[in-house]
Parts: sequence; structure tokens; C-alpha cells
Amino acid sequence: MKIKAEAKFIRTSPRKIRLIADLVRSMKIEEALIVLKNMPQRAAIVFLKVLKQAIANSINNHNLTKDSLKIHSIEVNQASTYKRWNPVSRGRAHAIQKKTSHIKIILEGEKTKKPAKITKSKNKKGKKPASTAKQGK
Repeated sequence: MKIKAEAKFIRTSPRKIRLIADLVRSMKIEEALIVLKNMPQRAAIVFLKVLKQAIANSINNHNLTKDSLKIHSIEVNQASTYKRWNPVSRGRAHAIQKKTSHIKIILEGEKTKKPAKITKSKNKKGKKPASTAKQGK
């Protein structure tokens, strides 16, 4: 089963995020989390959030365990570019391009057997059984 998590329009250039993605791509999930927590780059924090989001999606939505997950693919694409201008001498302007990125992480995991659900029994009318002994004040 494949689980996807995305972050769009991140205010970091794709080139900087790809450096981190290439480092993490071949690691196990536990190792990747530790490495990302200890990296000084700002892009590592964003990448860590997306990875944690993918793990949470797999656990909550698909009942997978964290141990059964592995990284299937990581994509870092360029998003739209903010175009700004810097005024310089002689009434001219220099263009400034502020690049943004999209990160997509796809995890792969196997489903394990679900534990049996424990249900509370109710009496025939659907009401909770009343306690026989009353508690004193």
C-alpha cells in the first residue's frame, strides 16, 4: 500500500531541498528522522514535517505500523516563482526571483492483521446496565 504526503509552495528553492532529499532517499525511516532532526539546514525542518505527515497518514488512515514502512519515492519540484525588483542607480531595477517548491513523499508499507475489536455488551433495550449496589455519600 502506498501512502502520500505533500507540501506545496515552500519558500525554499528546489535545489536546496533536493540536496536533503538525495541524502534521505536511501535511508530507513527511523534513520531519516534522526538525521533530519540534527541537520542545520532550514529545508530539513520542512522536509521532516512532510515525512512525519506521511508516517501519521499511514498509521491513522491505513492502520500500518511504523516499522513496516519504507520510503518508496521522493519528488521535489519547482513551484511558481515570486518576481520582485530591487531598485539600483540611474533609475534602473534588477530582477529578484524567489523560488518555491513542492515536496511529495510516498511511503510503502504492508498491512498487518488487525486486532479484534472489543465491544461493550448492552442489554436488549440498548440502555447501559444499572449498577445493583448504590454508593453511599
